[in-house]
Formats: sequence, C-alpha cells, structure tokens
Amino acid sequence: MSTEDASVRFADLDLWPTREAVQAMLEGQLAAAAAVQSQAARIAKAAEDAATRLTGPDGRLIYVGAGTSGRLAAIDGVELGPTFDWGGERVATLLAGGPAALLSSIEGAEDDASAGEAEMRALAPRSRDVVVGVAASGRTPYTLAAVRAAEAAGALTIGFANNEGTPLLQAVAHPILLDTGAEIVAGSTRMKAGTAQKIALNTFSTAVMVRLGRVHAGMMINMRLTNRKLQGRAVEIILAIAHVEKSVAEDALEQAGGDIKLAALVALGQTPEQGAASLQAVGGDLRAAIQRSKSDRQRDLGSPL
Repeated sequence: MSTEDASVRFADLDLWPTREAVQAMLEGQLAAAAAVQSQAARIAKAAEDAATRLTGPDGRLIYVGAGTSGRLAAIDGVELGPTFDWGGERVATLLAGGPAALLSSIEGAEDDASAGEAEMRALAPRSRDVVVGVAASGRTPYTLAAVRAAEAAGALTIGFANNEGTPLLQAVAHPILLDTGAEIVAGSTRMKAGTAQKIALNTFSTAVMVRLGRVHAGMMINMRLTNRKLQGRAVEIILAIAHVEKSVAEDALEQAGGDIKLAALVALGQTPEQGAASLQAVGGDLRAAIQRSKSDRQRDLGSPL
C-alpha cells in the first residue's frame, strides 16, 4: 500500500534541520489537498445522490471508520448538527472500539469484522440512508464489513480511501480515491492521508447540505442558535436576506422561535403562519419560498409578475 511505503527522500529526516523538516511536512499537506481536488467530480456526484436519498424526513447519514479515519468521520458527523441542524436521529457514527476510541487508541478493534457487521445491522440501514466509510488503507476489516452490510440492506454507500484498487473502493457505489502516496513518516496516515480525508469529508457533507437547501446565498440558514454569537449571526443573515432594520430582523427572529428561514420570511412581510405554509409548500427551500412570497404579493396588488 502506498500509504505504508517508506520514502527514500525522507530516509534521513531525523538529521534534517527542523525548519526543513517542517517545510517538507507542509508541502505534504498541500499535496493532500491536491489529491482531493482530483476527485471533485466524484465527490459532487456522491453528494447529489446522497441528497436525493436524504430528501425525506428520516434518511440518515451514517459514518463508519477506525482509528484516525474513524475519528475524522465522527467529527464530520458531529459538526453537522450546530452548522446545519442535521443531527439527532439523522446522523450516526460507527467507530471501531466504540466511543472510547475517540479519545484513546483501542488496538485490534479495527480488525473486528464481525463487530462492524453487527453494529451496522443494529442500526437497521435502509434505502433512504447514506453510509460513508473511511479508511486510509481501504481494507480495514471493521469498516469494510459495516459498509458491505449497509450495501446489502439497500443503503447508498460512499467510500473514501487513500490506496487504489482496495476492497472498500470496490464495495461501494461511490468510490473516492484520495491518492496521497507515501507519508513523510512512513505509515503515519494522520498526516497527508488524514488531511485529505478531512477535506473530502467536509466538502462532501457541505455539498449535501447545500443540495438539501440548508444553505442560502452562502449562509447557514439552518444553524442552531445555541449562544449569543450565533444569535447575532442569525440576525445578520436575516438583514442580508430581507434588507430590513436590525430591530425588524430581531423581532422576526423572535416571532419565528429562532428559525432563520421562517424569520427571513417574517421580515419580508409574512406572518409566521404564512411563512411556515410557504416553506412547507416548497419543501423548505427558502429561495423558492421567497419567490413564492413575492409572486403572491404582486398578484394581490394586481401588478404584473
């Protein structure tokens, strides 16, 4: 496997001046980003298909991984909650070794294929679910068994791996190769391979949320307002959308119970009830709801569209 190869270039790394070693490490990080860039089309297609599966009210994003790969996958899943209000029962993570593996290395857990299969079956995956498997090697038994169980159950499967032609990439509907090659420290896949995985996961999940209508004009319109900073950001978003006075935006947000989409429509002149109906009629798409509101207002005024 290329991620396990020792690079001749770095054979004397321990003898290098620290500044040169650091520079080489940073060059590796840039190379990791380039490896993801080459997969842009595949990531986009995977995100589009995932969004189609997740359009309904109960489809889930299920992440699977072990070690560094599993921790990065878990982080991506956790961050979807505060950023896009995608959490609770709509996201799950299977990490080899369980939750304790987030903070400490549980050796041998990644080799337990039976645990991966059993834990996936316990989630009862279905066709409206999307399962994302991540493994630098592309052959981690725990991850591979879990993904295969999900595929057999009809879930959409996506795999991120850093080695070509590996079982994970052969088992999924959307194989995404992050070809980062040998590490500066042989086998330390938390370096280039991990960076590429983090970039790819962030890009994929954000693209899914964009397609699901949870982003408007580059702004997070489904974020959870859990602190003062986010409350202030929500007001700024409403100001940018509705072009109203700050006091109007703040009042709209209060009337909407902290729902940014609904607050934007209230700031534009709808009642909370009208705004909720508009959003429901267009599947929660704020842009479409705003256009619907404008069309209704123009019609009521008797002016041409």
